[in-house]
Amino acid sequence: MDLTPRLLEKRLLHASRGFGAVLLTGPRRSGKTTLLKKLFPKADYRLLEDPDIIGQVRRDPRGFLDSLKLPALLDEIQNAPELFSYIRSRIDANPEAKGRWLLTGSQEAPLMKGVSESMAGRIAIFELLPFSIQENAKVYEFRGGFPEVLARPRLADDWFRSYLRTYLERDVRAVAAVHDLAQFRQFLALLAAQAGQTLNLTDLAGPLGLSVTAIKRWVGILEVTGQVILVQPYYKNFGKRLVKSPKVYFADCGLLCHLLGLRSQVELDRSPFLGAVFENFVASEIAKAQQHHGLRRELYFFRDKLGLEADFVVPLGGDRWALIEAKATHSPGLRMTAALGKILALFKGKECKAWLVHRGPGLEVYAGLGAGIQAVPVDEMAEKVLGL
Repeated sequence: MDLTPRLLEKRLLHASRGFGAVLLTGPRRSGKTTLLKKLFPKADYRLLEDPDIIGQVRRDPRGFLDSLKLPALLDEIQNAPELFSYIRSRIDANPEAKGRWLLTGSQEAPLMKGVSESMAGRIAIFELLPFSIQENAKVYEFRGGFPEVLARPRLADDWFRSYLRTYLERDVRAVAAVHDLAQFRQFLALLAAQAGQTLNLTDLAGPLGLSVTAIKRWVGILEVTGQVILVQPYYKNFGKRLVKSPKVYFADCGLLCHLLGLRSQVELDRSPFLGAVFENFVASEIAKAQQHHGLRRELYFFRDKLGLEADFVVPLGGDRWALIEAKATHSPGLRMTAALGKILALFKGKECKAWLVHRGPGLEVYAGLGAGIQAVPVDEMAEKVLGL
């Protein structure tokens, strides 16, 4: 079966030649296992969610590792964190052997704790998000990029419903003691309505009858399990007049639309959430482009207390920056870029360009957007704006 190539493939192969172990993290069902099986077809595969295998690991971790034929692919390694120290000792015993341990994990925070304590300097770590628009032309703001949704779009609603149930039952309870899963599901819907906005914990806590501390912990669960992206404000060199709270986005727009109750592209186009969903789509595409090219996720937003705002500020290396405004339009115009022009002036002395990212198509040249501001369709953003 032909598999759609992923941008991370070359990075993973290169890392496997330089490190004893490679770890691929990311949300559930983003394609981690499929990718590693494709790149390392001869690896001995074990799923660490199988009760029999977990029982074997608990009884005799050394014996379990001895039974593997290297290279070995250990799927969902967060379920057996005790293996890290044993794998480390085997890497140290034969440091010249590279790429023998291939690991996946879905719960980033507990997983990273085990890695930092046991595997520092011995492992290359990457994160795989759902498909980006660079990788698959079927990706768009309503369906998002989960591989199974793109393969069977007619079953998308059932898939997302099942995904949420699985996610709530497995990952949420594994990361924190959330006792009322129905309440957590309500929280997800309320958070979806805040997508693209500055995170307001009080507004989330009130309807649920919970404390702000509890809501902050729940947002943290979503972040560490790869479900949401918190974008921090950019304030360097601009003093105290900027806001300090992050904005919240979902890593996959298909899941966001499902949580908002949107069932078709037509419903999305008519929805008051269209602008927020498209902005979320741009945020997730920036994050995917960075991480799928092996880079650190790094994006910010700009907003001062007078309301001057740019959706995204993205460092491009050195002292180069991109200012991005996301608009769910097919016809960019001057009125959409007034704030960008003012913020661009604040970045004088830096190599900074401003972009209006829109829904496309990119066949026309849009004039009159303001000095130093260009329009680009979202499907060309990674290449033209980010240089990736």
